[in-house]
Amino acid sequence: MEKTASQQEEKQPERNRNSEALNRAMALCSKTEYCISDIRQKLESWGLESDKAEDVIAILIKENFINEERYAGAFVRDKYRYNKWGRVKLISHLRAKGIPSGIIDSAMSFLDDGEYRQMIKDMLLSHRKSIKAKNQYDLKGKLLRYGLSKGFESSLLYDILNDME
Repeated sequence: MEKTASQQEEKQPERNRNSEALNRAMALCSKTEYCISDIRQKLESWGLESDKAEDVIAILIKENFINEERYAGAFVRDKYRYNKWGRVKLISHLRAKGIPSGIIDSAMSFLDDGEYRQMIKDMLLSHRKSIKAKNQYDLKGKLLRYGLSKGFESSLLYDILNDME
């Protein structure tokens, strides 16, 4: 059966919208790393239906515009270096974005234990200068809360704070 002219005209705007969304997503992904969940949110905010969004995402993955391993690695490096986030906070944010555990583990292997520990120590010493505390116990409590808010492991913070005395 041949389609009528009106049926063909209805399909045309839909195709244009899909290709426009694909081009916009390709432009976004070529500038910055994105994960699948971020792109899915963008596509849905542009008004694309979820099945069409999945088709666009499949093309982006096939063309290597989206790569979860590359995204996770860049996320860990940037948030660790520039925002001074700890392992706990990094892992929780990656899980919230739907990154698989295996990819998270490989991205976290980038962190060197000695450098990580030294960064925590330097950050706590720097923050110590701006804290007003009544006594040593109060100071330790404030530094511990600060370290926990940055996503560092409590056992590591206890060790470092006890060594700082």
